Amino acid sequence: MAKIMMCGNEVIGEAAVHAGCTFYAGYPITPQNELTHYMSFRMQEAGGTFIQAESELAAINLVFGAAAAGARAMTSSSSPGISLKQEGISYMAACQLPAVIVNMMRGGPGLGNIAPSQADYFQATRGGGHGDYRTIVLAPSTVEEAWDLTHLAFDLADEYRTPVMILGDGILGQMMEPVEAVRRHLHGKGTGLNPNKPWALTGCKGRKPNVIKSLLLGEGELEELNRILQIKYGKIESKEPRFESLYTEDSDLVIVAYGTTSRIVRSAISKARREHLHVGMFRPVTLWPFPETQLQKLARKTKAFLVVEMSAGQMVEDVRLSILGQRPIHFHGRAGGGVPTEETIVEMIRDILKPRSKKRVYA
Repeated sequence: MAKIMMCGNEVIGEAAVHAGCTFYAGYPITPQNELTHYMSFRMQEAGGTFIQAESELAAINLVFGAAAAGARAMTSSSSPGISLKQEGISYMAACQLPAVIVNMMRGGPGLGNIAPSQADYFQATRGGGHGDYRTIVLAPSTVEEAWDLTHLAFDLADEYRTPVMILGDGILGQMMEPVEAVRRHLHGKGTGLNPNKPWALTGCKGRKPNVIKSLLLGEGELEELNRILQIKYGKIESKEPRFESLYTEDSDLVIVAYGTTSRIVRSAISKARREHLHVGMFRPVTLWPFPETQLQKLARKTKAFLVVEMSAGQMVEDVRLSILGQRPIHFHGRAGGGVPTEETIVEMIRDILKPRSKKRVYA
């Protein structure tokens, strides 16, 4: 079947429609504006609702309301905008409301720039807002995978009644790649399941009223909610880690990278292996739950790890926590919109696997 060229932002929008999304609220910010623009006409075509809100705060609270009414709802933004949404995301986690939040990361901190970045890793994987909660975080590395993970995001959100974040960056959002799946569904109406939600606020005729709230003032009420949430998060950690391994069977060095960075690493590994350097890659697809058990298994047979990120060093902390000091960890990061290069990564592989008299030291 012929493929169609689309950018990552548009593919996520089309995938959301196909997955049964009936409500989208957002506010413009580069580099995710193509997604908001796409949803502005696709939601109407598919019989859903699109709202360009007056702010990021308004957008997340509109999604809160739609999710509470049982809709499959989504919002999207980029780094500073996601920061503004964090209070609403915390409220949704507390109320156990399913929704999908897309973050196409840009350079920071502050307003930063519009270049690609991965510096929102901490914010995404640690909840981001106040309180003891988590969001499932999915990190696509290709436009085609963005289609698949968008469908998965809506399914996981409904299964666990929790916000799910799709974490991309400016490169993934704006680059165009051929995608086979989209052509079969482009301009059609959503066909995704919208499961029965007996907890939703749909009017209480014939049943007891449903109550959705996060303010719990009774003695022990909030602690009980937190107990329920932690049981749920434990279930997610045991059932939902996803990852990809490449050449890890014979590798003396395993590079850990995700998203766009993993594409650069993949190219560097191909070049290094032509030089007979035994190097492989471990790519987390779920950043939370982080696939730590699988990484621990790799630590038993490889000699070292190299973590490559478009940040000053964030995922590297989860790698350290996962392998518990079993192997040395090297790190290479580019912050503020800088992008790692294939040449630098190959040089690091050589230095780690073929030490020279004056070895370069990496933080």
